[in-house]
Order: sequence, then structure tokens, then C-alpha cells
Amino acid sequence: MNDFQAIADRVEIEALRGEFTDALMMRDRPRLAALFTPDGVLRMPAVPAEQVGREEIRVGGERLQSQWDFFVQTTHPGTILLDGDTATGRAYIQELVRTLDGREVLNYAVYHDRYERTPQGWKFAEREYEIRYLDTSPLAGTSPHAARGSGTAQEAVTAAPAPARSFADPASAEQLERTAAALRAHGFAAEILDDAAAARARLRELIPEGAAVLTGASETLRLSGIDEDINTGDRYDAVRPRVLAIDRATGADEIRRLLAGPDYVVNSVAAVTETGSLVLASGSGSQLPANAGGAAHAVWIVGAQKVVPDLGTALRRVEEHALPLEDARAQAVYGTPGAVNRLLVLKAEPRPGRGTVLLLRETIGY
Repeated sequence: MNDFQAIADRVEIEALRGEFTDALMMRDRPRLAALFTPDGVLRMPAVPAEQVGREEIRVGGERLQSQWDFFVQTTHPGTILLDGDTATGRAYIQELVRTLDGREVLNYAVYHDRYERTPQGWKFAEREYEIRYLDTSPLAGTSPHAARGSGTAQEAVTAAPAPARSFADPASAEQLERTAAALRAHGFAAEILDDAAAARARLRELIPEGAAVLTGASETLRLSGIDEDINTGDRYDAVRPRVLAIDRATGADEIRRLLAGPDYVVNSVAAVTETGSLVLASGSGSQLPANAGGAAHAVWIVGAQKVVPDLGTALRRVEEHALPLEDARAQAVYGTPGAVNRLLVLKAEPRPGRGTVLLLRETIGY
């Protein structure tokens, strides 16, 4: 290999390492995955995670980045040892991370690399991430989200923080996209629709005629007309009217079985997190088994105001926002107070495709 070729190879490999950091910072996981050979490996023992092949690297990376509030990686040049169409090397990095659940990290690490020359240029055959220094104490700085994309750097630093969203305010388009991506990474199907009318139409496509369908006790379903569509028409085998017709004193076991294992459960949630979790609240808990896994399929319709950053905020939304509104409704309808006696948190779907989340751009329910 002549000296010019060696110089060109080193420049291209260094550019490859820079492209990796840029794709991370821009949250462009498809581009990052394309930097690897088709059977390339990304190993992160400290996470722990090992992703083999471009698709695993893309999906696994989306799952990780869905947990970030912000992430900054700086890469410093290291070594490159050429050996024909292969090479090895090390790159040195510094990272600042804050996750949506409040964890904060400063670390210094090393990437141990193997590279291969391909028809498309140099690619990573393997990257292994080794942390050399870790500091989990609170970070002194902030992420100037409100000033992103405009103004000077000084304005961004000194800008007052944006007021916190009310639990009744709709999420932004970016938050909806981030939430949908996190849900998909956790095994849920997730779609973003304009409004409840679109959700009504989509349900007719998702649920076959004749299916046994249970609707949850949900203001979202009532206000959208979905509850009426399912429980008063003849398209489905509606479970709730059957349950209401059974004497509760003598038919408790039959009611329990009907509620636990329908073909489909259609419901809403009290909150959905940007990290990809669903939170359901209930007074009696009777509707939770079907949502948790008893139903063969589940569809949740979720208004834009129910998107929150993390699980802690989701639980706060239940107590501070949803419960007072449910209490007022229950007092008016039943003459009894509302209560949250059961909470269900769905953090992932073990059977990918079983659960579908229809995220709406409009606010509906509470």
C-alpha cells in the first residue's frame, strides 16, 4: 500500500468516526446503523447491550435515545492501525447525558474498533464501548430547549426556561413522534392520527367483524363515540352489554371471565410516557386483566394531553389531574367518590403487535 492510499484510508476512517458521533447527536439511527457492515456489532457492556446487524443497531439505539432528555458526545482522535482491507483503532470520547427520568451522567470512554473496507467505503465491523471514568453527580448546566434553533448562544444560555406544560395541554408534534418511536421500540404498534374521528375509522380496520370486544370505562371512548360504535351496533360481539345484563350477586364468576379474556380490549390510558410506557388507573381493577395481557389484542386511544416525559410524571398526572376529574364525574353519576385503587404500568409488549397505541394530535378525555 502506498503512502497516499494509507493517508486516504486514515482520513476516511476518521471521517467515519466523526459521522458516528454526528448521527448520535442528530438522533439519526438509520444513518448510524448504515455506518456498520451488514453483520457489524455494537457492544456496550456497561449498559448492558449488544446489537448485531444494522437492524438491531437501529432499533436498540432508538430504544436508548428515547430515554434521553439531552445527550452530548465529543469524540477525540485516537489510533488507527491499517492492515490492507481491514484496520483496528481506538477513539476517545466524553459524554454528557440527562435522561427523562432525571439521571445525569458525565463520563469518559473509549471505543475499541475494527473496520473493514467495503464497496461503499470503510465501515465499522465492531465497536466496543468501554467506560474509563463515570460521574453521576448532578450536572451544573441546562439544556436550552426553548431557545433551540434561534438567537445567539448567549441568548440561549440566559433565556428563561419555558413554562411547564399543564396536564391538560397537548404534546408537541416532536413529543408525539418521540413517544411513538419509544413505544415501537418496546414492542407496541404506534400510530399518530389527527383526531378521534380518525381513530374511529382506524378501529374498524383493526378489529374484524364478529370479534368479542371489551371497552374500558373511558371518557375518551365516550366522547369520541367509540363506546357507542362498539356497544350499540351489531358489528361486534360487545362484551360490556353482556356483563351489564348479568346479575352481579349470582354471576360474579361469569362476569370475571368475560372481562378477563376478550378477543380485543379497547381503552384509553391515564398517561403515556415519552420513554414508551402506558399507565392505566382503575377503582375496581376489573378492566385491567384484559389490558395487561388477558385480551388477545389491545387498542388504546390516547389524547395528546396525556403524553408526559417519564413514569414519575405519569403517576403525578394520575393523582393531580385524572383523579380529581374522575371524582367529580363519579360523584355526579353514581353519588360516590372516584378512587385509584389499582394502577397498571405497561413498560413493554412481550408479544410484539398485540398492543396498538393510537396517539391523537387532539386533546380528548382526561
